[in-house]
Parts: sequence; structure tokens; C-alpha cells
Amino acid sequence: MFVDEIEIRVEAGRGGDGCVSFRREKYVPRGGPDGGDGGNGGSVMVRAEEGVKSLASLAHRKQWKAKDGQPGRGAQCHGVSAEDLAIRVPPGTLVIDAQGGYVLKDLARPGDQAVVARGGKGGKGNLRFKTSTNRAPRQSTPGGDGESRRIRLELKIIADVGLIGKPNAGKSTLLSRLSRARPEIAPYPFTTKHPNLGCVQVDFDRSFVMADVPGLIEGAHAGAGLGHEFLRHIERAGILVHLVEPEPMDGSDPLANYRTIRDELKRHDAQLGQRPEIVAVTKADLPDAEAVHRRMSDALGRPVLLISAVTGRGLNELIAAVVRQLDHAGGDDAGVENA
Repeated sequence: MFVDEIEIRVEAGRGGDGCVSFRREKYVPRGGPDGGDGGNGGSVMVRAEEGVKSLASLAHRKQWKAKDGQPGRGAQCHGVSAEDLAIRVPPGTLVIDAQGGYVLKDLARPGDQAVVARGGKGGKGNLRFKTSTNRAPRQSTPGGDGESRRIRLELKIIADVGLIGKPNAGKSTLLSRLSRARPEIAPYPFTTKHPNLGCVQVDFDRSFVMADVPGLIEGAHAGAGLGHEFLRHIERAGILVHLVEPEPMDGSDPLANYRTIRDELKRHDAQLGQRPEIVAVTKADLPDAEAVHRRMSDALGRPVLLISAVTGRGLNELIAAVVRQLDHAGGDDAGVENA
């Protein structure tokens, strides 16, 4: 099960109470105070870890509470501080305060973490209150309460390349051909229900990550067809590969479909409209593919690729174009990985 958004309640542990105690030992008159401090309560943190693919492991647990600190004891024994509670999430997760709606932290890379609820401080034992004029203090302080809040976790897939297009444009087939990913493929629209990631090996020491985003329809920026859930996954993609089906099943115009998707991207986020884009007409083995390819090239005034994930036609040219775009955007830092 793929889960990319969830809301949970987190509560940090309470600090342990300070202890009121006096030293009682034979032959030691007026031993004085020896009450120890309480331990700190555990904090709750959210940590991005490599290997975690979705938020599915958190779907059935809505309450996360760290342990309380132990109270202090006599003989100057301090209470044990509780361990922090770590919630593991995939890299690319946004941590949002559910009540205020503001972003606490963007966990973009593995190892990034955020403390979402800080544990309470341990109370002070009576040993802390000993002075030259107050040699037998009988006061202590209780442990502090831990913080609590509701947070929303939103996953935005991190990929170098995002595949976009109308439903049934061939995105999943292309991803399965270029990588070892095995998304669900069927001869009907909306086969892909959630994003899929695949690592495309360029050569021996170079690769990039490609994301297959579920098909977009008109009105996606307003939530049509779960548009908001799908569009946010391409916000982090370095470049976009826009796949155009030459013979849509609904009989629509391929060029009009291309412009519809472009308009939805700009309405969702103006920066997406400025993202580098490679346009490719898919299913080159269909009869009208050549004519649609020429028409798209003339209308856009720039090169348009003609590919087929089934026969392999044009796939090498597509990979080469992606690598050039990634290199142009900033070399290896843009996403082409050198092993």
C-alpha cells in the first residue's frame, strides 16, 4: 500500500519529579539533603531514512508518545532520562503543523530530522536547594510536561526526471522499459494509482531516478482526478518528460492534450511551467504517430522525440536528451549520479 499523506498526534514524555531525601547513615549526624533530580522526558522526532518508500507504516498508528523520565531518588541518584522516539519517513517528506498549517521542516535528504515535540525537563531534587542558610531543604520541583501537537506528513517524491502526460500515454510502460521498476500496466486509462520510481542506468557509472506520476486530466490543479495528490509529486523533479499519445482512446487532439497538461502545471505552480521539458510522442508503431510527431514539432517550434517503449525506437535518444538537460542544469549536482 502506498500512502503519501497522513495526520498523526505526537506527545513527548513528561520529566521525572525531583526527590526529597536526606542522608540517613550510622555515625553520620545531620547527613543533609541527598535527593536527586528527575530524568528528562523523551522527545518525538521525525527522521528521513533511506529505504523507507512511503508512509504506509504509519497509517494504522495515529498516536505517538515518547516515554516519561524517571523520578529522582535518594543518595543523590538522578532519574534516567527517556530515549527519544524517532518516526521514520521517506526522504522528501514535509512535516507540517496540522493546526497552524505551517511547515516545520522539509526532510529532503536522508538523515534530515526534526524535533516535533520536545520532552519535559526533569524536576530538581532537594539537594539543589541546599544553601549555607538552608541546610535541610524540603522542597523539590515536579518534572515538566512534554509538548504535544498534531502534525501532517506529506510525501513529495524526489526524482531527477518526472514523467507526465494524459492517462494511457505510456508512462508506466516507458518506466518499465528503461528501469527495473515494475509498475502495473494495462490497456486502459488510470492504471497507475500512485507514483512509481525507477533508476535508469545510463552507463557503468552514471544513473538518474525517474518517477512515473499518475495521469493528469483537465482541472487537475483544482483537484480533479486527485490532481493535487499527483501534481505535488513532480514539484521536486529536475526536468519533465512530457509524453503525448498520438491516438488517444477518447478521440481527443494530441496537441490540445499537450497544451491542457501544460496549463494544469502552470495553474498548480508557476515554477513548474518554467521547468525544463522534453516532449516525446509515444507509441511510434501506431499509424498516425509520424504525422502527429511532425505536427507537434511544427507547433512547438522545437525538437520533439518519437519513441516506442515496445519496440525500443528512440529510447537511446530520449536518455541522451535527459542526460544533456541534467548536465546543463548543473552537472552531477542536478541529478546524474556518478558511482
